[in-house]
Amino acid sequence: MKFDTDIYGTIRRNIRKYRKERGITAAKLAEMVDLSHDFIRAIESEKVANTFSVETLYRISVALDVSLDKLIEKNSD
Repeated sequence: MKFDTDIYGTIRRNIRKYRKERGITAAKLAEMVDLSHDFIRAIESEKVANTFSVETLYRISVALDVSLDKLIEKNSD
């Protein structure tokens, strides 16, 4: 079994990908999940520490209408 050693990076890229595919701005996504715009930007940033919870990931998946497995999928590009 091979594990994704950069799971947070994979999640960040997928959140950004699905958000853009749906035409949702980071500010709008923040509003939809009741988080700050800065926090959403931090989640999508490669330079920020891995600081988001499973609950946050779930709320984002619901807002983007994407299953959790799609957000953690390594090769969803």
